[in-house]
Amino acid sequence: MKVYLQSLGCRLNQSEIEALARRFTTAGHIVVGDPVLADVCVLNTCAVTAEAERKTRHRIRALARANSQAHIAAVGCYATLTPERCAELPGVAWVVPNKDKDGIVGIVGRDEADRLEGSGTIAHGRTRAFVKVQDGCDNHCTYCVVRLLRGPSLSYPLAEVIAEVQALVEAGCQEVVLAGVNLGAYGRDLGLSGGLRTLVETLLVQIALPRLRLSSLEPWDVDEGFFQLWEDVHLCRQLHLPLQAGCDDTLRHMGRRITTAAFARLVETARTAVPDVAVTTDVIVGFPGEDEAAFRASYDFVAAMEFARLHVFPYSPRPGTPAVRLPGRVGREKARGRARVMRELGTESARRFRQRFVGREMVVLWERRQRDGLWAGLTDNYIRVVAESESDLHNRLTAAQLVAERDGYLVGEVTTLA
Repeated sequence: MKVYLQSLGCRLNQSEIEALARRFTTAGHIVVGDPVLADVCVLNTCAVTAEAERKTRHRIRALARANSQAHIAAVGCYATLTPERCAELPGVAWVVPNKDKDGIVGIVGRDEADRLEGSGTIAHGRTRAFVKVQDGCDNHCTYCVVRLLRGPSLSYPLAEVIAEVQALVEAGCQEVVLAGVNLGAYGRDLGLSGGLRTLVETLLVQIALPRLRLSSLEPWDVDEGFFQLWEDVHLCRQLHLPLQAGCDDTLRHMGRRITTAAFARLVETARTAVPDVAVTTDVIVGFPGEDEAAFRASYDFVAAMEFARLHVFPYSPRPGTPAVRLPGRVGREKARGRARVMRELGTESARRFRQRFVGREMVVLWERRQRDGLWAGLTDNYIRVVAESESDLHNRLTAAQLVAERDGYLVGEVTTLA
């Protein structure tokens, strides 16, 4: 059976789809890179916002148009939130909620066995791999539907994570990204002393990892001692700490367990302990009750933080969440206008962060050759770099002299192998 896999939304979804690719291959199926070639298309869906739902529906329809003969498996959050609507979309043969997602290989394989035959293998071919180590969430942010869709926090056993990462490194993967709905909660349900810190330390000690990167961490899950992990140079200097609002009143209404003052202290500690760290974040605008003064306070705080990257989302009411009952709804056009202003701030802040590294030499993990012939890759602190090279740089770590800043990236000159 030929299977096409795609993920929408967060890094956790990406880690899940990569794990499914490995499972389908192990089961004897062929994972293909084009839906036109597929017998089955598996889409890991997203429902974190109304816009994410729209993109999910659009993508399912696009898959059906691309290959009317393929059966589509809609899995994940949108399939969990609105299974009936999902099932009505063209080409959808399976609607698989989050609780059944891990069994998708067996579900699809069993149902397709009488229709198709096929076997084969596929090289992973990726420079980075996302590894899901935790699922679910025990936080109670008032706007978030993810806790309802994925359930309580659940950690994968330490031994299983170590084995999966070891296998990826042996297959040639240069960077592993640890992903979870609430990554900082890793190990609590297992009674693992030290939780995420123990996991990271164990991976760095036991496995010859070229690079290890952490996905999103709630700021209240990080203490000062956590930054000692970066004494190991293989841990990438990036911290994604979701802020969501730069106004204390808004944070309180969101159910966020942080204040702007505490967040600022945490960022200052991180930057002192980990030189050149990229601190990135998420911000929601237009949350119920956010008046002009609250938005201005949020804007000013975000500006002062000088984030390396900023993801901005207009508030989206999610069914079943407490925030839908809050007064002071912000109109759609006003929320979109605030999002535009905040994104402009994020673009400028990111440009200033990149500009700091012009004239320096940094190590880049090269991912792919672009259509313009230039190679593109990432520094460990998540700066995109492009460079000319006649050599095949795919999946290689090299030093590069960073010579200029462009719109969204740095221009580099490859120097030596790292």
